[in-house]
Formats: sequence, structure tokens, C-alpha cells
Amino acid sequence: MADVLVAAEHRRGALRDVTYEAITAGRELADARGGDLHVAVVGGDVEGFAEDVNREGVDAIHAVDDGEEFDHNAYQAAVSTLADRIDASAVVLPNSVNGLDYAPALAEDLGVPVVTDAVGIEYDDGLTVTREMYGSKVETTVDVAGDRFVLTVRGGEWPPAEGVGDATVEAADVDIPESGARVTGFEEVGGGDVDIADADVLVSVGRGIEEEENLELVEELADALGATLSASRPIVDNGWLPKNRQVGQSGKVVTPDVYIAVGISGAVQHVAGMKGSDTIIAINTDPNAPIFDIADYGIVGDLFDVVPELIDEFA
Repeated sequence: MADVLVAAEHRRGALRDVTYEAITAGRELADARGGDLHVAVVGGDVEGFAEDVNREGVDAIHAVDDGEEFDHNAYQAAVSTLADRIDASAVVLPNSVNGLDYAPALAEDLGVPVVTDAVGIEYDDGLTVTREMYGSKVETTVDVAGDRFVLTVRGGEWPPAEGVGDATVEAADVDIPESGARVTGFEEVGGGDVDIADADVLVSVGRGIEEEENLELVEELADALGATLSASRPIVDNGWLPKNRQVGQSGKVVTPDVYIAVGISGAVQHVAGMKGSDTIIAINTDPNAPIFDIADYGIVGDLFDVVPELIDEFA
């Protein structure tokens, strides 16, 4: 048996989507190694979160009641203790700000290697991790020595775990050291409380919009569809939309039901942030634009002709 431990991540009273994707990756590892899948929930609404992560394929859930938000010391101590307690061969964390904060310290505690930002995993007498480098232009593989490791997985690369499981839930007694820092609140950075990562439908605009005043046209389309407006990096760099609207490697990873790319060529940095969308629709004048390589539906045409037609259709 080679059990796997996944650490859930939550923020502001809600589990983050990447938690369910990490559970899928953890189940994949557990199946490959003939072990059980455990999930650790640290802090926040542990009872509610434990119920939420009880998805198909989860064998046991460990709830550690400590504070409301992420705390480095608490997560390091809790996950390290649980990993030793269940003799986990692998610990899987989201490749997020929080996950990357304590993954190296956790690996040091356990005396194991750590591999970050995995976009794929294979296990056959040893772990091979697929990663991307140079703005996702190059795909590499890393062979991990030893049978025990810490792994962080990139959001949007695994399907979220679904269904209702029948895992056992235990309140885990863990000695949490005093912390020198705690999250005391959150401050939004531009764009109010919009979080494009939570949107079901995104209309994303790129440099093809040409001028800032033309954004109003794409905003009308988003309104007609009941969608959220997002953008590629050039739009944000020009100051036309705030940073929290940016999709891509240097922005946010999004996995909406529908992603409409308006005037976006499809640079690898942008694609890395939206390729996990269920349905991708691209509008571009260039039939050879890279965005069409991943689009489910493509419209070759001038956005200034196509978008008004779509607004008339859906308004």
C-alpha cells in the first residue's frame, strides 16, 4: 500500500476549485500505487469543507480545526504530521500562492524531494512529472528519485473530482505551533469583487480590439451573454482593464464552461491560462492564428462585424 495525502485549499470561506483537481491527481497516483487517498482540511469551516471534499475516490478525510484562513505554520505542521501518521508516500498540494508557500518546508520536514507546477504525472516503478518551461513553450519531464515526495499540481490540468463519496471523516488532533503571522483580511486590487476564476462564461478580449474605446463593444457582448469580461495581457499592460481580469500564465488560470476569445491570437502564455475551459470559441481574422488549434468552434472574421451580430442574436 502506498497512500496519498491531498491538502485542500480554501479562501474566504470557500474551497478553491483547484482542490478538486488535486483530488483527481491524488486519486490517479493512489490507483497507480495501490494505495488509499486521504484529504486534509486545515482551518476554516472544517465540517463543511470535509463534506465538500467527500468525492468519489476519497477514502479518508482528516479535519484540523485551526483558524479561518491560511497560515504557514499551521499547514506545515498539520500536513507534515498527517503525512507521517498515515505513512503517506506522496503529498499533493495545489500549485498556488499558498501551496508554494509551504511545500518546500513540508518537503524538508519529511526529508523528501519536492516537484512543483506539475501538468501531468505518470507512475511506473517511479514517478515521472511533466512540467512546462519558458512560458509554456517547452514541455519537460522530471524523474523523481525515491518512493516518497511532495508534488504541487497546476490548476486547470486535471478534471475536478465529482460525485459523492463515502469516506470516513476524523477530527485530527495536531500540535500547531504559535505563528508569527496570520491573515487578518483581504483587500481587492481593482475591479471590485470580480473573480474571473469563478465565472461560468468568460468573454475575453485581446489586442485585436485595437483601441480602448472599442472595449465597449465586447462589454456589450458579455452583458448579452450574462458573462464576465476578461482579457489577454496586452489589454492589461495598456491599462485598459485591471490586472485581476488577466487570463494567462502571468494572470489567472480559468476553467469556465464557455470561453470566448475575441481578437486573441493564442500565444502560449495565454493558452496556458484557459486551455482547461470546457468549450472554447475563437473569433479572429487570421485563419492560422494559434487560438484555432485549441478552439472547439472558430469564426474567421473581423470582430467588429462578428460581435455586433452575436449581440443582436443574444440580446
